[in-house]
Formats: sequence, C-alpha cells, structure tokens
Amino acid sequence: APAPPPAQHLFSDPAEIEALRGNLLAWYDKCKRDLPWRTLAATEPDADRRAYAVWVSEIMLQQTQVATVIDYYNRWMQKWPTPQALAQASLEEVNELWAGLGYYSRGKRLQEAARKVVSELAGQMPRTAEDLQKLLPGVGRYTAGAIASISYGQATGVVDGNVIRVLCRLRCIGADSSSPAVIERLWDMANALVDRSRPGDFNQALMELGATVCVPKAPLCGECPVKQHCRARRRVEKELVFASQKLFGKPASVPDVEDCGVGGCPLCPPAAEPWDSSLGVTNFPRKAAKKQPRAARTATCVLERRGCHGAPEYLIVQRPSSGLLAGLWEFPSLPLAQGLQEEKQREVLADHLRAWTGRPVVAGGLRFIGEVVHIFSHIHQTYVVYSLPLDGDVTLDPALSPSRWVTEKEFHASAVSTAMKKV
Repeated sequence: APAPPPAQHLFSDPAEIEALRGNLLAWYDKCKRDLPWRTLAATEPDADRRAYAVWVSEIMLQQTQVATVIDYYNRWMQKWPTPQALAQASLEEVNELWAGLGYYSRGKRLQEAARKVVSELAGQMPRTAEDLQKLLPGVGRYTAGAIASISYGQATGVVDGNVIRVLCRLRCIGADSSSPAVIERLWDMANALVDRSRPGDFNQALMELGATVCVPKAPLCGECPVKQHCRARRRVEKELVFASQKLFGKPASVPDVEDCGVGGCPLCPPAAEPWDSSLGVTNFPRKAAKKQPRAARTATCVLERRGCHGAPEYLIVQRPSSGLLAGLWEFPSLPLAQGLQEEKQREVLADHLRAWTGRPVVAGGLRFIGEVVHIFSHIHQTYVVYSLPLDGDVTLDPALSPSRWVTEKEFHASAVSTAMKKV
C-alpha cells in the first residue's frame, strides 16, 4: 500500500475535526438557501418518499445550476411524487418535462431505476449507500452517499465538485484533483469528517460552502466559517508577512515554500506547476487541462405546411433511442462532412428530405435561413438552417423513424432540445 500522505494534507486532530463540524453546521443553520428538496427532506415522514425526493434533486443537479433546477424539480414532484407514479409514466412524458435541462439520459435512467424499485424491490428504496449504488441504475457513489446521509442519516461522506474544491483548499492538495488516487484520498477525508449525528446536514453544508463561499474564481474567504482550518489561507497569510518584511528590509525567515516538506509528495502541486502567489487560495484545486469540444455541423430543415385550420404546421422527427439527445424530437437533420460547400450541403439535404417526403425535393427550393450555434459539453455544434414550404398532402414513410406534424404551440410542448428551440 502507498505510504500515507504527510500530516499537512490530513485531518488528524480529533479536536480540530470537532471544531470544524461545529463551525460549519452553525453557519449552515444560519445561512443555508431555502430549496424545495431540502424542505421535502426535512418534512416528509415516509422514508421511501423522502429518499425519492432527494434522489430526483441529486440527478437533476448533476451538471445543472440550482436556479435552473428549482422549477423543473417542483413540476416533476407535483407530477410524479413517488417512484410508483414515475414508473407508470411514459418516456415521452419524462422527456417532455426534462426538455431544456440537458443530459437527457439522466431522466431516462431515473425512470428505469424507479421501475426497478417498483417491480423488483417491492416499492421500497434501498436503505444504505452501498445498496443504493449497487441496485439502482444511474446512481453512483456520490448520489448514493447523498441520498443515504440526507434521507436515512447514514454517516457517510460525499465528494462532488464543490466538496473537492473545499477539501483541496483546506488541506493544500495541489495534485490533479480528477486523478483516481486523489479522489480516493478525498473520499477518505469526507468519510472521516462527516458529522456522526447530522451527516445529511453536514454534507449539504460542505457542498453549500463550495457553492456560495469557497467558489472557483473569487472565493469569499472573509465570510468562510472554517477559515481557521484552511491551510491554503494560512499559506497566503505567510507569504504576505514574508513580502511585507522584505519590503521593509527586515531579515525575514524564508517562507515554507515546500508544500509539506516531503519530496515527491503525491498530493502537492507538481514541480512543473509551482505555487502562484497571484492566485492565492485559488491555486487549489488543480485540474487536468480540459479537452476542447470538437466542432460539428448539421443541416436542419424546417418543413412547413398549412394545417387543416389554416395555421402553419412543422414536421418533427424522433431521434434514435441511444446517443446524443436520445429519443428527443427535432426538425429533419443531417450531419454534414467538414468543409462541404454550400451548394453541396443543399444537395445532400435535398436527398435526405426526399426520403422523408416521398417526393422529389429540388435543392434550389431550399431557403437558407441562417446558422445557429449550440455548445454541448463535448461538441461545438453549428446548425445550418433551411426552410421548405410544402403544398398539398405529404405521406411520410413510417419505416424511417417516428414523425409528426405540429403547430408552433405543440412544438414547444414536445420533448425538443434547447438547440432545436433556438432553431
């Protein structure tokens, strides 16, 4: 087994752990945000409903801001207040409610797991973090820890992006915080720190601290309830003392620039990326460089016809049931090869539309509307938008994939992505 990291990077003093818990929880009780899932977790007497309410919030909050989630969460819980209610919904309904939240497979997996709770677990949610992770598809280590600590009071830690940032600063952890070895250390630390009598509140307090005070770019260190435990802050203060002594020409003791005094420490910043005084506590955490999103271009055509009441209707088609935006509806679209000339784009789109409409489509009849850019986490997507008005009735080939004509109002109520709404 690897040698334990130096004490500088650990919480080894029981008195300090006790003080940190007390300071953090007192701050949380006074300053916590009023959020609907917290209210439900605190007031719902039924353990299964309580766990379900926390679970839904945790899945929605992955990759999505709190402010965006609140409205979706309230509508979801109103429509499907229990795993039983969600298990009976159709995937189409789930996608419609989820539309705009992004990462659509989350909603699908949540429903699959609810069906499993009903059909295989007799409607009862698993009662420990271990079982939640083992038995529910889409529930990873973090989500399982959050549900178990908040709903059942299990004394288990959690590690999410906010917790990583707080712990790395508290203990000057400068190694790549996304590496498995560092993540494992952070889980050990979170499990050691979690308050035994109020684990759910403690975990939420740690995440709240990261979300509102110990933020990535300009942390509010003056407002931090645990600043006296923060080694990154201590280091900044040391450097300031050193700088001012140097300024007044006093012989200063050289600051302890070696992070923990142990050469080759696995948790210190790599030698190639030493401490940067201008960054202060935001030297931590360190992340590996982000991969640039790949560029992609897609031709999209808004086919329009007059409906039976004279109002315009538009053709939407359903995407495949796996992959990006699985099962959502969109205007007929076609990925374009890189560097395709405008004329050639029209031709390939016309061929594609011919298959849909069962009639010849002249490339010259496609009207270019403009380009829409949408950034997915890993794709910089440009939609090249055309329109094509159709006369008379059109028979759609049912063998291709589900399709339907919708009014503008019906379009907005359908399970369509934010990117298509932009189009």
